[in-house]
Amino acid sequence: MGRVLAENNIRLIFGGGKTGLMGAVADGVLAAGGEVYGVIVESMNTPALAHQGLTRLEVCPTIHERKARMYALAEGYVALPGGFGTFDELFETITWAQIGVHEKPIGLLNVRGYFDPMWAMILHAEKEGFIFPEHRKMICKSDSPEELLACMGNYQHSSDAVKRWMRQA
Repeated sequence: MGRVLAENNIRLIFGGGKTGLMGAVADGVLAAGGEVYGVIVESMNTPALAHQGLTRLEVCPTIHERKARMYALAEGYVALPGGFGTFDELFETITWAQIGVHEKPIGLLNVRGYFDPMWAMILHAEKEGFIFPEHRKMICKSDSPEELLACMGNYQHSSDAVKRWMRQA
């Protein structure tokens, strides 16, 4: 993923850590000559956690300020396999698109089918009437970084999706 981002001249904005999948993606972007901006919360800005080789590293006092800064810098959002923090940021981003806070593309890099159970739950919620089809369609999903970025590059935000949620149409 990191190499593909760099090859497509896409700057990585991420949480600033050197561990886990996102640390590996950051390393891949940097190794391929790309730019990486980290936005880390003060409590995690430690030698054990913070990535020191980034193009830029910003430190925010709280997690809420960190998330707001990352959202402001990003032109799109990609979730890789992760835990509660990933789920929190992913669903907040989807919800914000649903209600019109942003019109940026959202993608799931479905490594080894990681997001398949969650996707099945999303489809179930749609079938039960809790998610509108146009809101589900706001999410690109692929196991290929190239295909995911192509889907996200073709994304067209539907103002009708926002209107339907807000009961204006």
